[in-house]
Amino acid sequence: MASKAQCAFCFDVLVAHFEDRSPLPLVSFEKVESVEISELASSSSSSVSSVDTVSFSKVATAGHKSHSSYPLFVTWNVVVRGQPRLRGCIGTFEPQPLERGLRTYARTAAFDDTRFNPLLAKELYSLECGVSLLTDFEEAAGPLDWEWGVHGIRISFSVGGRRYSATYLPDVPPEHFDSKEKTLESLVHKAGFTGGSWRSLSIKLVRYKASKSSLSYAEYVAMRESI
Repeated sequence: MASKAQCAFCFDVLVAHFEDRSPLPLVSFEKVESVEISELASSSSSSVSSVDTVSFSKVATAGHKSHSSYPLFVTWNVVVRGQPRLRGCIGTFEPQPLERGLRTYARTAAFDDTRFNPLLAKELYSLECGVSLLTDFEEAAGPLDWEWGVHGIRISFSVGGRRYSATYLPDVPPEHFDSKEKTLESLVHKAGFTGGSWRSLSIKLVRYKASKSSLSYAEYVAMRESI
């Protein structure tokens, strides 16, 4: 399960880069998040049922899997007038040990996304970090065999001996398109193919789900000060 602690760790990786230091370990932020959730459960105990208390407990521990491995993506948005705008997003479909993968892709998404200039220290204050942990991969029966708002999709196809591939995380289609067909059209272009309609291609589509969490810079600072 993605967590705010993971997002805070990604922020610390970025801040550490600019401050020329090593980032704090992921577990430091996980401990802060666990305390915050435990305090929330305690303050709510007088008004919630035993079932709700169990739910709080599950949330408090679900994100604390520093040694687990996941395919993952890190997203950086800059927030302008309350609206997030993409500033970098890169990840991998190969399972990564969580802390190492977050460290690698927090930096890669910040500095190596070729769609954008590298992030600058002066942008930190307006940033929002998103972490997506990918799960439940399934080969679809066809290009339209996925659920809107639930599945992320990864397409691959070959033309003239060249292989193309691209992906959209689950939240991208509802935010930017109004149909599966337009999503696929955009995704084919994202893959680098401009030779025709997606309908004429032999597309292999893999659908997946994602657990996502996000955090603002101000929230990161608050967690950092609690360590």
